[in-house]
Amino acid sequence: MLDDKQTNAAFLIEQSKKLSIANAFGRAAPHYDKSAAFQRQVGHQLIALMPKQQVQPAKLSVIDVGCGTGYFSHELHHQGFEVTAADISAEMLLQAQQRCGVHCQYLHTDAENIVMANDSYDYAFSNLALQWCDDLSISLRELQRVVRSDGVILFTTLIEGSLNELKHAWSQIDDKQHVNTFKTQQCIEAEIARSGLMIETLECNPVTVYYSTAMKLMRDLKGIGATHLQQQRQAGLIGRQAFIELEHEYNKYRSSNNGLLPATYQVCFGVLKNA
Repeated sequence: MLDDKQTNAAFLIEQSKKLSIANAFGRAAPHYDKSAAFQRQVGHQLIALMPKQQVQPAKLSVIDVGCGTGYFSHELHHQGFEVTAADISAEMLLQAQQRCGVHCQYLHTDAENIVMANDSYDYAFSNLALQWCDDLSISLRELQRVVRSDGVILFTTLIEGSLNELKHAWSQIDDKQHVNTFKTQQCIEAEIARSGLMIETLECNPVTVYYSTAMKLMRDLKGIGATHLQQQRQAGLIGRQAFIELEHEYNKYRSSNNGLLPATYQVCFGVLKNA
C-alpha cells in the first residue's frame, strides 16, 4: 500500500506526464490540420457508427473529448448536436474556437477528470485521444459519469501493432525508442469491462496511410504532436545520417502496387452504452 509520500510522488509524475502531452499537442496546434488526414479518416468512420435517432423534441448534446482543432466538433454541430469541445490543450481549444465560433461550448479539461456535472450529455465522442491515458477504464468511467443513463460513448484508440513498419525500420538503426507502444486489444477489452459500460460495437481494424518518403511520415507525426513518447524513453537528437538510414530501411516496405510507403495503424472502434 502506498504511503502519503509515494502517493504524492505518483500524483506529481502523472501531472508532469499530462503536462508533457498537453505541451506536445499545444505546439502542434497551429499546423495540426495539415498533418491530420489519418485522424480525419478514422473520425469519419467513427461518426458513421453514431446511432440513428428519431426526431427529438430538443437537440441532443455531445461532448467531443480530445477535440483537437475542432474538426469533428464542427461536424457534430452540423449534424444537429449541441456540442461541447473539450481538450487538455488550451492551444488546441483556441484553434477549435476559431473553427467553430459560437456554435460550440469549450472546455479545457482532462479526460480522466472532466470538469462537468453528472448526466450532462446524451453522447460522448472521442477520436484518437484516449490512447494517451494510462488506464482506459478511468477515462471511460468519467465519460460514463457525464453521459446520461442510456447514453452512448463512441471512441477510437490505437492498439498494439500500430506503425510497425516504422518501428521495425528504426530497430535496424539503433536500440532507442522512436515509436509509441500501445495496448493490446485484450487489454482494451479488460479496461472496458472494468468501466462497467456495455459494449455495443468493438472492432479493431488496420488503417493504412501511404507516403512517398519516411520523412514525410515523420513530419506528419510531429505535425500532430504524436512524437510524445508515453514510455518516457526519449530518443534525443537524431542526426542526418540516421534519417538517411531510416529511408533505406523503410524503403523495404515500399508497395509494388502504388510505389509508396505504408504506415499501418491498428485502430479500435468502440461504441459503448451507459446502462
